[in-house]
Amino acid sequence: MVSHDKQIYLAGGCFWGVEKYLSLIPGVLETEAGYANGRTPNPSYEDVCTGLTGFAETVRVKYDSVRIGLTEILELFYQVIDPTSVNRQGNDIGEQYKTGIYYADEADKPIISGSLILLGESLNKPVAIELKKLENFYPAESYHQEYLDKNPGGYCHISRSHFDAAGSYTGKAGVNSLKDRLSDMQFEVTQRNATEPPFNNEYYNNFEPGIYVDIIDGTPLFVSTDKFESGCGWPSFSRPIDANLIKTLPDNSFGRKRTEVRSSDADSHLGHVFDDGPESLGRLRYCINSASLRFIPAADMEEQGYGELLDKFVFYTSES
Repeated sequence: MVSHDKQIYLAGGCFWGVEKYLSLIPGVLETEAGYANGRTPNPSYEDVCTGLTGFAETVRVKYDSVRIGLTEILELFYQVIDPTSVNRQGNDIGEQYKTGIYYADEADKPIISGSLILLGESLNKPVAIELKKLENFYPAESYHQEYLDKNPGGYCHISRSHFDAAGSYTGKAGVNSLKDRLSDMQFEVTQRNATEPPFNNEYYNNFEPGIYVDIIDGTPLFVSTDKFESGCGWPSFSRPIDANLIKTLPDNSFGRKRTEVRSSDADSHLGHVFDDGPESLGRLRYCINSASLRFIPAADMEEQGYGELLDKFVFYTSES
């Protein structure tokens, strides 16, 4: 049986409240307070509190990636920290209270990077959250574990309303078969509404003749003759092959008003549509994640079952 358990390490100030908050999120299986990415072996709490060890108070989060995605965990994490503050959260000041996301799985890095890009855009200011590969992690002393359960009146910089929201969170349920078939990025984008990093994705600079189909069910969505260089770092199209094959929805996430684009049949998250495209192409820019697409070169369309689209593809710009 394939395990979907994964781990991520989150630093968000004093780990007492962060550990309690994250433990309440449905789909989170285990949390542990500790110290991450420092310079000395086996640090004590007193060592870390000097601010000279490089360690950050951090929570190890083990979660079921089918029940909740990394993108969702990060969005919930952002709600209880000041992502622009350097070495300070609440009343706590010092390097040990810096914010950070430390990954053990290399496949998680682009997912985290894309999430931080969106966060920065929504805030319109620099984000101070450190993103690094996990170098080391030492569990904190036993009295720090589940501290707020043992000391209900203990200090915490996170409000009670956030604890309530975490416990009642209901995200989009994952699908086991998709989780097994897709890469982590493909799953996070199509099923969790994640955004991949710009200029670091498969098709942003691909201009070969062909079609782009839904990675989930193979529905043809975009054609290369409608693809243009927008400079944004993601594949950009002036229109879909057929407007009935996509749907648009209002998206107010990250405090921004955007229009989400999803595939009609598989309900895959594809990206967003904007009205800042070239005037000669109708001004629309369908900004689409490469991870939601599979490219089929024109030479392979017949063999892969898309032969009926070849005429439309060849004459697309003159007849449609």
